[in-house]
Amino acid sequence: MTAEQLAKAKSLGFSDRQIAHLTGKTEDDIRAWRRQLGLVPSYRLVDTCAAEFEAYTPYYYSTYDRGDDEVRPSDRRKVMILGGGPNRIGQGIEFDYCCVHAAFALKEDGFETIMVNSNPETVSTDYDTSDRLYFEPLTLEDVLHIYEREKCWGAIAQFGGQTPLNLALGLQKNGVNIIGTSPQGIEIAEDRKLFAAMLRKLDIPQPPNGIATNEAEAVAIAKTLGYPILVRPSFVLGGRAMQIVYSDAELQHYMRFAVEASPERPVLVDKFLEDATEVDVDCIADVGRFDNPAQGTIVIGGMLEHIEYAGVHSGDAAMVLPPHTLSERVIQTIQNYTHAMAKELKVIGLMNVQYAVKGEAVYVLEVNPRASRTVPFVSKAIGVPLAKLAAKVMAGQTLQALGFTREVRPRYWAVKESVFPFNRFHGQDILLSPEMRSTGEVMGLDADLGVAYAKSQIAAGGPLPLGGRVFISVSDADKRHVAEIARQFVGLGFEIIATSGTARVLEQAGLKVQRIFKLQEGRPNALDFLKNREIQLVINTPTGESPRADEVRIRTTAVYSGTPIMTTLSGARAAALGIAALQKQGYGIKTLQEYH
Repeated sequence: MTAEQLAKAKSLGFSDRQIAHLTGKTEDDIRAWRRQLGLVPSYRLVDTCAAEFEAYTPYYYSTYDRGDDEVRPSDRRKVMILGGGPNRIGQGIEFDYCCVHAAFALKEDGFETIMVNSNPETVSTDYDTSDRLYFEPLTLEDVLHIYEREKCWGAIAQFGGQTPLNLALGLQKNGVNIIGTSPQGIEIAEDRKLFAAMLRKLDIPQPPNGIATNEAEAVAIAKTLGYPILVRPSFVLGGRAMQIVYSDAELQHYMRFAVEASPERPVLVDKFLEDATEVDVDCIADVGRFDNPAQGTIVIGGMLEHIEYAGVHSGDAAMVLPPHTLSERVIQTIQNYTHAMAKELKVIGLMNVQYAVKGEAVYVLEVNPRASRTVPFVSKAIGVPLAKLAAKVMAGQTLQALGFTREVRPRYWAVKESVFPFNRFHGQDILLSPEMRSTGEVMGLDADLGVAYAKSQIAAGGPLPLGGRVFISVSDADKRHVAEIARQFVGLGFEIIATSGTARVLEQAGLKVQRIFKLQEGRPNALDFLKNREIQLVINTPTGESPRADEVRIRTTAVYSGTPIMTTLSGARAAALGIAALQKQGYGIKTLQEYH
């Protein structure tokens, strides 16, 4: 390839990486050659006033067409904030919230803020959020160009989710000052072998697990661990291609069709803890600022207990803050483990940990030394802007100086519920899994947990009924617990209707049940009742490894008819609690400020 061809390829939009792939070289080789030739992009200003007035809003984009560079020089200390990139399920607006708060916090501390994001539909790309904005892809090449052109003091990769985090190590190798937790600390948390070694050192348990680079390895690990197992590719967004697997056949199908396993991209295999409670913890720390970690401060921002059992992605799960069923001993263990890991990883800024609790045993599922999708929820629930404080800590302040050194445990309940787009996707099953599917979230606050849960359901568009009929159809595994839940609904004045299998179990427990046909048995069946609005609530848990077609039809019809539906027994229990609270006292309304 000649220098002229390289210049033409760049002006046509080819990345260094694409050119390296086509010429059999490395991306670093192409970058070095291009710099030697003086071939770098220039930046043009987007004319936000369509030439009617002079545009003062500094929105920039890069081009290799020869021409003036319109970046206005400034000698203030600059921090670059890497945004979340395109909005897609798994990389949502929660990360944009953190980027915006970081920009505001750093402005308060006298820095010039430079936002890099390719998505015009976010608040981080609004004209008044940061001092300068670059509409550029979040790639190593583009971020390096901006960093060098602006002569930045540092860059924040912790707030935009997984996309910028994956760039952290490459940026550091190219001389970028990544402020906050070091890329090496991030790597320990992301690399399964390094992570396991750290947990062994700290004597913190994790579920039995293994790493597979091909189908045979995966099957061998599954035999050792025993089914069910949780399989997932490494370094992914929103739990993409994560699955709970129950048999060899399912595992082989997953390895062949769902992922491309290789030594560079291994598949993580974990023993799946059935009926375990999942807990999300967000904490903020400045221990990496000090030579002696004991001098630093670690504060737990929020501990969120999932309402659904483990196995539902944290972006989809309903959660309660503070925890509502965990013992003080378990809470203390979680606090101890979180502090130990924050010290070991030398965290500066935010860290999110996911735990599974089975009985009194606490297991660590994963650690992310970055902002998590629960940070905005926790911040609003406790009245402390965690992302702002984290940005200030990353830029050099201490938590002691900022006056945040103690965990805030609210004297009310905050319930997070997720919002799903299922009514837009006809025929799509609504079951939740480790792969994230929600497109938003809401909050319910109240001094009574039942009312807080009920408020979250109203906000999510599925208000709980105060009377009527409940249709119950549960899997064989759930039948042993279903009578106790049905009895709660009968006590609340509901009529119970069920198909033969579930009805038999409820009748044996002494409950009055109206039997209806299964879909293939005849009519009237659950679909008829739903379409006629004769069912006010559905409790339907999936049977077996793959849901049956009639179950999917019942669940999707419930969504289209606007009938609240619970697909887990824990969700059904929470619904009963919410209905009981509403029947007893209704609900009042207070502003967020009144709670704080």
